[in-house]
Amino acid sequence: MTTSTTTTSTPTMHALLIRHFGGPEAVEFADLPVPEPREGELLLKVEAASLNPVDWKIRSGKYPAVKEDQLPFVLGRDLCATVITSNDAGLPPGTLVHGLMATGHGSFAQYVLAHANELARVPGALDRITAAAVPLAGLTAWQGLFDHGQLQAGQRVLIHAGAGGVGHLAVQFAKARGATVITTVSSHDVDFVRSLGADQVIAHDKERFDDLVRDVDLVYDLIGGETQERSWPLLKKGGTLVCTVQEPPQDKARAHGVRALRYTARPDADQLREIDALIQAGKVKPHVARRYAYGDAKEALRSLEQGHTTGKLVLDMAGAIADVPDPIYRPGD
Repeated sequence: MTTSTTTTSTPTMHALLIRHFGGPEAVEFADLPVPEPREGELLLKVEAASLNPVDWKIRSGKYPAVKEDQLPFVLGRDLCATVITSNDAGLPPGTLVHGLMATGHGSFAQYVLAHANELARVPGALDRITAAAVPLAGLTAWQGLFDHGQLQAGQRVLIHAGAGGVGHLAVQFAKARGATVITTVSSHDVDFVRSLGADQVIAHDKERFDDLVRDVDLVYDLIGGETQERSWPLLKKGGTLVCTVQEPPQDKARAHGVRALRYTARPDADQLREIDALIQAGKVKPHVARRYAYGDAKEALRSLEQGHTTGKLVLDMAGAIADVPDPIYRPGD
C-alpha cells in the first residue's frame, strides 16, 4: 500500500467519493487525510468493501440519510478490515473484522473509523473478500425476515429477487430457520437458488408468480412497484409484507388484513455474529459474483446499477493503488 504525504506531512489515503449528486460521472477518486480516531473509535485499514444499491442511490441524491451539506461524501457501507488502533480489548490491533458502517463512515477508502458495536471478528470460514460481502446484505435480510417479518419455523415466505445480494442470503436464512421458501428470480438464476435450498422457484420472466402462490405468511419484497402490487392477495390474513425499496400503502395493508412496512438496515454486531455462526456451520454460503480491483471501482458501480447481479460484487481495497487513474481530487484543488 502506498501512502503519500502533503507538505505538512499529514498522512493521506485514497478514497472514492462524490462532491455533488448526479450520475456515474459524479464519482471521483480522491486523496484525503487519514482520519484520526476520537474516543471510542477504532481506526481500520480496509481490506475489501462490497458494493450495494445504496451506493448509487447516495450518488444520485436519492438516499435521504445523506444530504448535500454532508458532501464531499465517501461511498461504501460495509467492509472487511484490519484493526490498526483500538482501545477495545475485544478487538485489539491486528484483528480482522467486518461490519456495516454508520451512514457517516464510507468504506471505499484505505482507512476508516468505526465503533466496536458495528464490528464482528471475521470467522475462519471466510476469506476477506467474502467477509466484505456479508454485512449489509446479511443484516438487511436478517432484520427484514426476523425483526420486522417475524418469520418462524413452519411458516411460508415469498422472497422476491432471491438471487441478488440480499435475496440469496434471505433464502438461506429462511431455510435455516425452518421456513418454507418460495422465491422469484430470472430464469437463468433458477438452478442457483435451488442450490441454496429454495422449496419453490418461480422464473418471473416465464411465469406469473401470482398464478402459482397462495397463503404465505410473509412477503419479503426487494423490488416494489408492480411486484408489490401483485403480492397483496397472496398473503394470509394477519400476514406481513416487508419491503426494502418503497413504503407499502397502509390502506392496501388494511384492505387485505395484513401488516406492511419498509425499513433500513442498521449496524448490529450481535446479529452479524449469528450470521457468521451459520456460515461457519455450513448452513449459509455467501456468493461473490465478481471481485473488482479498487482502480475499477467506477466500472463496478456502473455494473451494479445497470445490470442484473447474482450474489455480490466486492472491491479489493488491497489491490494495486498505483493503478488508480488520474485525475485524483485533493481537498483544496
